Amino acid sequence: MSAEMQVFLLPDLGEGLTEAELVNWLVAVGDEIRVDQPIAEVETAKSMVEVPSPYAGIVAVLHGEAGQTLDVGKPLISVAPVGAPATAEPEPLEEEVSEAPAVAAAAETYRTEEKAGSGNVLIGYGTSGGGEARRTRPRKVSAGSAVAVTSEPDFAELSLSRTRIPGKLSAVISPLVRKMARDHGVSLDAVPGSGESGLILRRDIEAAIGGATLETAPVEVPAVVQPSTGVQDARTGLTVASRTPVRGIRKAVAANMTRSRSEIPEATVWVDVDATALLEMRAELKKRDPHGAPGLLAFIARFVTSGLKKFPELNTRFVTAEDTAGGEMQEIIAFDGINLGFAAQTDRGLVVPSVRNAHRLSARELDAEIRRLTAVARDGKATPTELASGTFTLNNYGVFGVDGSAAIINYPEVAMLGVGRIIDKPWVVDGQLAVRKVTELTLAFDHRVCDGETAAGFLRYVADAIENPGTVLADL
Repeated sequence: MSAEMQVFLLPDLGEGLTEAELVNWLVAVGDEIRVDQPIAEVETAKSMVEVPSPYAGIVAVLHGEAGQTLDVGKPLISVAPVGAPATAEPEPLEEEVSEAPAVAAAAETYRTEEKAGSGNVLIGYGTSGGGEARRTRPRKVSAGSAVAVTSEPDFAELSLSRTRIPGKLSAVISPLVRKMARDHGVSLDAVPGSGESGLILRRDIEAAIGGATLETAPVEVPAVVQPSTGVQDARTGLTVASRTPVRGIRKAVAANMTRSRSEIPEATVWVDVDATALLEMRAELKKRDPHGAPGLLAFIARFVTSGLKKFPELNTRFVTAEDTAGGEMQEIIAFDGINLGFAAQTDRGLVVPSVRNAHRLSARELDAEIRRLTAVARDGKATPTELASGTFTLNNYGVFGVDGSAAIINYPEVAMLGVGRIIDKPWVVDGQLAVRKVTELTLAFDHRVCDGETAAGFLRYVADAIENPGTVLADL
C-alpha cells in the first residue's frame, strides 16, 4: 500500500458503542470524493449515521461489505491521490498498535462528554470500549517478485485520520459532530474546541448554532428474514419456518430489557382509579377549545411530574462505581429536574422519547411536546438526545386494549408508571353503586432506591389527582 494512501478508520460515533453494521456504501471504488462527502451508511444500536470522509481523492479500497459488522478503529475506506490506480481488494490489516497518546486522550474526552450528555436508556446502552487503531503488517510476496515487502503507512496518520480533517487545525472525532456543523453551515475552522488538544465536541457546535442539534435520527433497518430451508428443529421436531437476525434497535431493546431484569430487584404496586372526573373536565375544555384541549396523557404526565417532586426517590439512578480505595461503592444519583419519557410504538419497534425538563411545563405544553416527539419518533427523525435522556417513564399501554402490565423498568431508570385502558365499571360512589370510567395504574419500581411506602405514596398521589383533577391542577 502506498505511503500516500490515506486510510480512514471507522470512528467512534460518539454513542459509547464499539461496533457498527455497514448498511450501504454511498461510493464505489474509482469514485472521486471530496472532504465531508458521505461515503457510507452505518447503523449502531442507537441510530443510522452517514459517515463523511475526512479525505479528498480517489476511492481505492472499500474495507467491508453491506451487512458486515465493523469494529470501531478498523479501516473503513482507503483514499488515493487523484490519478493513482484504484485497488479492488483490501490488503490485510492485522497487527494491532495503540493509539497515539494525544488521540487516545482526545477520544476519551469525547466519549466522556457524549455519555454525560445522553445517558443510557432503552435504545442506548453500554459503555465505550474505545476502538484501537491498526496498522498494516508488511506484506511478503514470493521470492521471485521484484519487491519483497510493501512500504508501511504512517501509523500516527492512521490514528489521526479519524480525528482530524486534513489541512485544518480543528480536531473532530465524531461524524455526528461534523454532520451537525455541516447541516447548520458552521465552519469548523471558526469553532474553538473545548476538548483535549482542542478537540471539537458536540457542545462546541451547539454553542455555535445556539444550542440546536440535528443529529442523525435512529432508523431501524428491517431484519432480513431467511426463508425456510427445510431444516428440522431438534427440540420440537418441527420444520424451521424462518430465521430473523436480531439487530439494530431490536437488539438494543433485548439487551436493555435483559439487563434491567438481571440487575434491578423490581417490585410492582397497582390501583384501580375512577377517571370519570378527569374525562368530564377534558370534555368541558374541548367544548371551549376544540383544537387546544390537552390529551389525557398530558394531564397524567402533569400529575406524574408533580408526584415526582413529592417523591423524588423515584426520579433517580442507582449506580455502582469504584471508590478511592479500589473497592466497590454504590450510589443513588438524584436529578435537579425531570425528563419524562413515554413509550411510543413505531414501525421500527418500541422507542422512548423523553420530554426534557417536563417539570417546568403545563399540561398544554406537555401535550404539545408529547405530540411533537411522537410524530418525529414515528417518522424516524428523533435525535439520540431525545431518545436517550429520560429519568422516569410513563407507559400508556391502554391504547393496546389491556388493563395492566408487569412492566420491565427502562434501565437505568428506577421506575415506570403504566396506564391501562379506561372502561366502564361498577363503582361505589357515596354509598351507591354507579357506572364509572375506571383505569388501572401500575407502578414498577427499583426496591433498592425506596421502600413500598414511597412507591405506594407516589401511586396514590397520581390516583388522587386523576380522581380530583380540578383541585390538584389548581394547586400546581
